[in-house]
Formats: sequence, structure tokens, C-alpha cells
Amino acid sequence: MCDIEGDFMKKWMQKTLVITVALLTFGLITPNHEIWDSLENNHSNNGSQGSNVESNNTELSSTIVEDSFSKVESIDTPDLEPILVAAKEQSYIKFGSRIAPVISDEFEQRIYPKLEEVLDLTLSRLDNDSFKYVAISNQPSGEYNEKIFNISDGTSGKDLIRFHVRTEKRPQEGYYYNFHYHTSEDNFISHHSLGDIYWSKNTPPKWLS
Repeated sequence: MCDIEGDFMKKWMQKTLVITVALLTFGLITPNHEIWDSLENNHSNNGSQGSNVESNNTELSSTIVEDSFSKVESIDTPDLEPILVAAKEQSYIKFGSRIAPVISDEFEQRIYPKLEEVLDLTLSRLDNDSFKYVAISNQPSGEYNEKIFNISDGTSGKDLIRFHVRTEKRPQEGYYYNFHYHTSEDNFISHHSLGDIYWSKNTPPKWLS
């Protein structure tokens, strides 16, 4: 009996509310407006709707986060390996058969790892599209000239970084090979040393020999 009376009172109050709102709004909100459906279902569905909304929001957030991670993981990182291999090849071409056997151990242990770091740092600044067109020169200079190889932008042809080795004669000590590089950032003016390798007191052979 109490339930019947309670339901009757709720329906009566809802109808009274409808009439009152209709009068106050001059009939702009009609009794069959969707707002009444919301009011009518509000109490019965309030608890379940709240939990559903929270659940949906949680699922949506999880989906967005997962999508974000998958997009980050799917981005291809530039592959430096071909350039590093070519850099070593050009170095040994320049050394030639007379110099390479004498300095190769020190070059591998002390110079080449630093050269790798510089290449990695320089090329990692490029975006993927620019990296696709990076080129390495394949003509080390001979005689006593310094050039080992250059890394350039393949589209413009402009050098990004130049790797050199200079033959230096130091009083009372003999001859050293100074490995270094120059960058386009200062128009190749600064001399950035990678390290020195001692030859001997005797005049070294020419490059490529």
C-alpha cells in the first residue's frame, strides 16, 4: 500500500512540475520534451548510469593511451649502420696497404668509436625525410691531403660534416696522424679533434699507397 501511495505521489509531483514549468516558460518546453524523460528516468538509472559513464571514460582513456604508445613505437628510427660501415671502408681506403697495418688497431680502439658518436649525434638531428637523402663521399684524397670522407645532404649537395686526418711533424717526437672533423654549423672553420695516432720519426707513406 505504501509503495502504491509513494508511486502516486511521485507521478503527481512530476505532473505538477510539468504544468508549472510549462506555465513559466509559456509553453516553450512541452510535456513531451526529452527533458521530462531524463527527469523521469533520473532516479531509477542514476546509479547505473554513473558507473557506466565512469567505466566508459576509463576504457576510452585506456584506448587513447594504448594508441599513443603504439604510434610512438611504430615510428621508424634512422638506420645508421650502412653509413657507419661506409665510413670505416672509406677510412681504410685512404690508409692504403702501407699505413693501415700499422695504425689499424689504434684506429679501431680509439678513433673510430669517437667517429661513430659524432656521426650518431649529427645525423640523429635530422628528420626521417632528410635522413633518407644523406650521402657519403667515396673518394678519399691521396698524397698528404687531409680528406677522408664527407657526409652531405643528398638533395642540396651541401656538406653537413667533414672528416679529415692531418699528418703532423712534432719536433723531437716524429710524425703523428691527427684525426678531426669540421661541421657546417660554423662553416667548417673549427677543428674538432678525435685523437692522435703516432707513426714514427720516419716520413710516413702517402695516403692511398
